[in-house]
Amino acid sequence: MTADTADNDTADTTGPAARFDTAALITLPVRLVVGWTYFSAFWRRAALENKLDPDVPGYIGEKFNHFLPNSLGIGPIIEHLLTHPGLLHAAMVVFTIAEGLVGAAIMLGLFTRLMSLGVFSFAFGILLSAGWLGTTCLDEWQIGILGVAAGFMLFLSGGGRYSLDHLLARRRPALREHRGFAWLASGPIPLRTPAVLGVTAAIAALTLLTNQYFHGGVYGPLHNKSVAPQIEITDATLTGDTLRFSLYRTEGADVYGAFLIGVDVLDTATGQHLVHLDGDDLAALDPEVIDNRYIAAVSPGAHALVVPLGAKAQLSLPTGPPSPGHDYTLIVTDISGAAWQHPVALR
Repeated sequence: MTADTADNDTADTTGPAARFDTAALITLPVRLVVGWTYFSAFWRRAALENKLDPDVPGYIGEKFNHFLPNSLGIGPIIEHLLTHPGLLHAAMVVFTIAEGLVGAAIMLGLFTRLMSLGVFSFAFGILLSAGWLGTTCLDEWQIGILGVAAGFMLFLSGGGRYSLDHLLARRRPALREHRGFAWLASGPIPLRTPAVLGVTAAIAALTLLTNQYFHGGVYGPLHNKSVAPQIEITDATLTGDTLRFSLYRTEGADVYGAFLIGVDVLDTATGQHLVHLDGDDLAALDPEVIDNRYIAAVSPGAHALVVPLGAKAQLSLPTGPPSPGHDYTLIVTDISGAAWQHPVALR
């Protein structure tokens, strides 16, 4: 068969090549949109704004920090990167470049099937790390699970006639005969119905599992952890004239902080204050008394102590001397009126 005959549109309209070309034509809008969603991540961070510089506002590492509190299964990996800033920066640069390459290749239809595995992997990572985020809709969960399904669909269809894969095969007819080319790029591959249905069932199961885990979307009460701030208090101690405690912001909108306007230590029996700090006091705190663990940092704001999503820090505050034998309770109050409390240990 000559190259001209192989590329003739009318040579075979019913064979495997024609059927895969039709399937790829149907999935072309998805290929272009999915490709742009990944390439645009690179474009936003590297071209439109510099979001890869750890020293500028909007650093992508801080966004990555927001994923940590309620990620599914990969929290230790995220935390390891967050506690090693140099490694985190390298990972963010590599990830961004990889997103740009995969997105561009998917749009162009270059090694479409190989790049579809990249789409699948990136989407799966987004799903596990950030599937719980989204203030008004289940934003990151939808992006993640749709990306997983789209990646698999593009693997099945390939790039078809409107792709660089097709152009390569046309220019170099020997590629059509190479066993691995179709699996890496485009063209007919043997599709086994049980295998396709099996992966489809697995994706459907993943959809239901993650929807339920992150949002209670299958049964039971719905919940959205991105709506209101939640702060965990741990290790609250009074040692001499110093109060130490750790704060960890685990819920709420990723684009808006928790604004603490009160830190109080009360005698549990009498209700008398041992410590009372209002918003102005917290806004005037010396940053040296705040020991941040991650990129997202607890810091004094204009009128309150600001606690971004995913931030974890230990605070060391001066107090008056506690009364021996008394029990004390630490109460932390947000500007919304939400308050969290924790018993204080005397040491």
